[in-house]
Amino acid sequence: MSAAPSSLMGQHQAPKRAPMTAAIAKPLRVGFVHLVLGGYTLLVLCPILLVIVNSFKSRKAIFDDPLALPTAASFSIVGYAKVLGNATVGGMFLNSAIVTGISMVLILLFGAMAAWALTEYRFRGNRLLALFLAFGIMVPIRLGSVSILQTMVALNLVNTLTALVLVYVAQGLPLAVMILSEFILQVPSELKDAARCDGIGEFEIFFRVVLPLLRPAVATVAVFTMVPIWNDLWFPLILAPGESTQTITLGVQQFIGQFATDWNAVLAALSLAVLPVLLLYGLMSRQLIRGITAGAVK
Repeated sequence: MSAAPSSLMGQHQAPKRAPMTAAIAKPLRVGFVHLVLGGYTLLVLCPILLVIVNSFKSRKAIFDDPLALPTAASFSIVGYAKVLGNATVGGMFLNSAIVTGISMVLILLFGAMAAWALTEYRFRGNRLLALFLAFGIMVPIRLGSVSILQTMVALNLVNTLTALVLVYVAQGLPLAVMILSEFILQVPSELKDAARCDGIGEFEIFFRVVLPLLRPAVATVAVFTMVPIWNDLWFPLILAPGESTQTITLGVQQFIGQFATDWNAVLAALSLAVLPVLLLYGLMSRQLIRGITAGAVK
């Protein structure tokens, strides 16, 4: 008779362990995720910090202890003096800014309009065109470098910034269309139908109703397209190697010689080249995070 109550008490106490286990497991899981993300962040930032730190050190200090912070004895800005004193470096930064800015604006504009057309309207070849754009994501554009160079030679666009803009727009459009299409599908159809009932045209619906709602997606596409364009070395090397059209990524190569390399100038130039990317991320970080995490939590 005494065993029965004890067994019933055990049965009543057992379910209480499950919520306690779940309450412990959730913080552990969240902590593990943050630990992994924090480690990956350090892994990505360490090379950038290493370049910036060594750009403020003398050449001897760079090779003696590259991981050490600058001290009073090792601190030097000779690299920045050489870079900023070079008359061509300003033009290189300007070329990079022009190419990146125009390419990014065209990618965002044409990508958003193409995504709107593919998701909002049904026409013959709709899916085929979407598949063609998706194919552009899977195939690297550098595989067609020879054909691109031949085309630019035929159009007399070699050593012009226009050639770079055209290539980068073609390179960034597929990804932009894919990302923006997913966001446009989330725009309530009631908003668009209400605008049509008020007599608003399709262009106005796109620019005044749909596009303002795509700010997180636009920020995501802007960052994802700017970084590879700004850092690209391949196409400036083969399409615009002239002195008047060199970008900053290509221009850094002038400090690298066959027998000697001015590492102070190289590190200083790379540190300055990182600033626009960091500035863009700082301006769009909130929208970028919203765009990346959209749809993750329902």
